[in-house]
Amino acid sequence: MTTHLDGQSSLDPGHPRIQILLGALPKDRQTILEIGARHGSITRLLRERFASVTALDLEKPSWQLDGVNLVQGDVQKLEFADNSFDCVMCTEVLEHVPDVVSAAREIQRVARHEMIISVPYRQDTRVGRLTCSNCGKINPPYGHLNRFSEQTLRDLFPGSKLVEVELIGQSKERTNALSSWLQDCAGNPYGDYNQEEPCVACGVKFKDPGPLSFSQRLLTAGALTLVKVQDLFLSPQPIWIQCLFRKASSGSAL
Repeated sequence: MTTHLDGQSSLDPGHPRIQILLGALPKDRQTILEIGARHGSITRLLRERFASVTALDLEKPSWQLDGVNLVQGDVQKLEFADNSFDCVMCTEVLEHVPDVVSAAREIQRVARHEMIISVPYRQDTRVGRLTCSNCGKINPPYGHLNRFSEQTLRDLFPGSKLVEVELIGQSKERTNALSSWLQDCAGNPYGDYNQEEPCVACGVKFKDPGPLSFSQRLLTAGALTLVKVQDLFLSPQPIWIQCLFRKASSGSAL
């Protein structure tokens, strides 16, 4: 899960991004598939707008909500017929998916009309990296395997028209090759080791790396100094990109 710079979860129903997300929903549709339902915070809002909501996650949601069909599934291989849902919403999922091309193809296949996609925008996944204490592999923050721009998303959804694009938030959260190398040498102690996502290599949950040694403090101080200097020359960029796609020929499989 991504957290906004002010500490508020970007999936909190009260977050401004969610209001923009809901504002993009078409008003004349009946059914929607939500991919990445998590704790159901957005699902509850979708239930107010659609007659039928299907909420999917890698593990079947444990909560219950009237009028919502809870499903276990993988976006890379959806077990639904072509054109099963008027709309498909996929928020903060595609950045985690190993085979993002297959995931996008499946989203297009099961959508009858619109697809709403929300992902981090041009995220510098070197920022906040973690080092797994179990296998030693360096991990991107929050298991974010993929980076996205408007063009990346256009390429992922061929045969669909990009109807609306929203760029949301602002951040200077970027680094550079030397700072990243210094952090790697220090064992990446400033990653969020309490994150829900496990190591992308071995699947083990991260452990807090503990107090920094003298060498770690020296290496990270150098890395942070370089980033502070770099920040003087950077302009803020959006944090998220949200796209509304419409299938070119509704009612037919791609």
